[in-house]
Amino acid sequence: MKYKALVIDIDGTITYMDRKLSLKAAAKLRSLDIPVVIATGNVLCYAKATAKLVGVCCNIIAENGGVIIDGFDNEPIVSDVIHECEDAYEFLSSRFELEKLDSAHRKTEIVLRNNFDVEAARKLLDSDFPGIEIIDTHFAIHIKSKKINKGTGLVKMAELLGLKTSDFIAIGDSVNDLEMLEEAGFAIAVGNADDILKDIADYVCTASYGDGTAEALDSLLSKGMI
Repeated sequence: MKYKALVIDIDGTITYMDRKLSLKAAAKLRSLDIPVVIATGNVLCYAKATAKLVGVCCNIIAENGGVIIDGFDNEPIVSDVIHECEDAYEFLSSRFELEKLDSAHRKTEIVLRNNFDVEAARKLLDSDFPGIEIIDTHFAIHIKSKKINKGTGLVKMAELLGLKTSDFIAIGDSVNDLEMLEEAGFAIAVGNADDILKDIADYVCTASYGDGTAEALDSLLSKGMI
């Protein structure tokens, strides 16, 4: 099958763990003749800068599906879920020392430095805030609504582009990419990916980080899948 679009995570997928961009992966992404959608847990301005620098601007799923934009200067679609995340944060703040990250730019979730007992916090939220979840992307801790994720973001982006989610290939590395890989027509996990992604992926890369993405794109192109 020939796929019509690609959706890809940033951190740990086209970057290395120190967030340095893989130039090899970036070059291969910009050479593709299909739309490339950036999907990240990070904020919109970070995603926009990445998309511009990589050369695939500008269809973006940011904040784990909470913010979506289909053009650099277009008005973003922002999910109305921040208040419940703020309530959960206030609840946890009375029990843990928490440090917010990117708070001035976040529109739909709360992101924290990983310096507290995440599992204990998760258990507290399970009983008091059943609509909220805590996810660890290896780069930060996200307090987010269960109603949105990169999979729901992909559904909306496909609609904006006049495509079906089954038209997409998805590439990711972390637990927050799970729903996106499940929703896409073909799922790829880079070599450093969480086991939960490798278990459901159609293709698991031998190489890790951006090298894994470059490997996957070479394989797809050689098979005429994109």
